Amino acid sequence: MTTAAMQFIVAEDDASPRADGNVAVEAGTTALIDWSEWLRLRADWPADLRASVALPNDLDIDETLADLGRFGRIALRFPKWTDGRAYSQARLLRVRHRFTGELRAMGDVIADMAAQLHRTGFDAAVLRPGESVEVAQRMLGLIRVFYQGDAHERRLRFARVEATA
Repeated sequence: MTTAAMQFIVAEDDASPRADGNVAVEAGTTALIDWSEWLRLRADWPADLRASVALPNDLDIDETLADLGRFGRIALRFPKWTDGRAYSQARLLRVRHRFTGELRAMGDVIADMAAQLHRTGFDAAVLRPGESVEVAQRMLGLIRVFYQGDAHERRLRFARVEATA
């Protein structure tokens, strides 16, 4: 399992600016835009400028398809660590819709979620306050073999073993 691509960020150190509702559409804009704000701005958004958007975890991912190529980063929210809808959104974006930009987990993200975040296609996670980056890194390697396929390796375990035999 490749884990090098997963980045963990402590909430206090997250330097991603949040749009305050008055986003200026200009080159270099990296502010994280809420989905509702994106819907207001998208007609004027330059075609060559990739946006960073935050999606609510109850949004049907199919609603993003027309704009998916315009996003460089998509932040998916976990309002509670026990609410797994953002895992499904990430997997759909990576596997079904082949989104190649950054997928970032935000909200109530704890270190114990690291392996599942990686397996469903996240590149980065902003850990809630009090969580440890070191613990999250260790959690990535805690279980090394999975039966099921994931966003990185879609084959089942037995198919992977047969291919190497």
